[in-house]
Amino acid sequence: MAAFTVLGGSGFIGSSLVRQLQSQRFSCWSPRRDENVLNRPLGHAIYCIGLTADFRGRPWDTARAHVVRLLEILEKGDFTSLLYLSTTRVYEGGESAGEEDPLYLHPSKPDALYNISKLMGESLCLSSGRADVRIARLSNVYGGDFSADSFLSYIVRDAVAQGKVILQSAMTSEKDYVHIDDVVRLLPQISLSGRHRLYNIASGVNTTNRALMEVIQRVTACAVEVADGAERAVFPTICIDRIRDEFGFVPLRILDGLGDMITEYRRRAGGP
Repeated sequence: MAAFTVLGGSGFIGSSLVRQLQSQRFSCWSPRRDENVLNRPLGHAIYCIGLTADFRGRPWDTARAHVVRLLEILEKGDFTSLLYLSTTRVYEGGESAGEEDPLYLHPSKPDALYNISKLMGESLCLSSGRADVRIARLSNVYGGDFSADSFLSYIVRDAVAQGKVILQSAMTSEKDYVHIDDVVRLLPQISLSGRHRLYNIASGVNTTNRALMEVIQRVTACAVEVADGAERAVFPTICIDRIRDEFGFVPLRILDGLGDMITEYRRRAGGP
């Protein structure tokens, strides 16, 4: 049985991945942040270390998480394979979102630090000279953790707890959402048998704010407002041909499960 090490196992994705690996009876080690990972074999390492919503106020921590710690493990770590978790945000501004498509970056934009640091991590992986080092670009991951500071968690919490959602982006804004269950099922498969160096993990379908809010309003009867000056944000449709062809991937659809997600939040919050 293969042995895995989940680096960043205390976060949303990392902790979900640990549970998935344990349910499949894999040997799994999730080291503490202060634990030395360079003095023992790591087996199949999955690098989940990273910052999300608070990266703008923590530039040094962002670079350390996405680049510096990774560099140490690539240079000195004893691993069978390594899978680095990156982001589909790097496709922002492009016309397409396939793994080999060109990327367009503007260092002065608010999200530039996050995207560029992730791409620096990717570049280190691809420059390592090891075919067993791979990259997974994750879309907007949802499900399971309502404490996560994500757009979807925010609107579900406010719809249920406040009875009102104020959107900071236009109703016509759209992006891709992928369920955490899909993510954690795919990551071990890519680690063990991935034929490519780079994979998108996404649903392959963009969903508009309007479509999300129609479901949320139907289930919660909440009010919805759009903030003054809210802009339309649209990402290119993410290509998932690789994971479909290689792993037979069929994604969960966010609109099919959003009602159940709201019900689960109500249950955890102790509401009706």
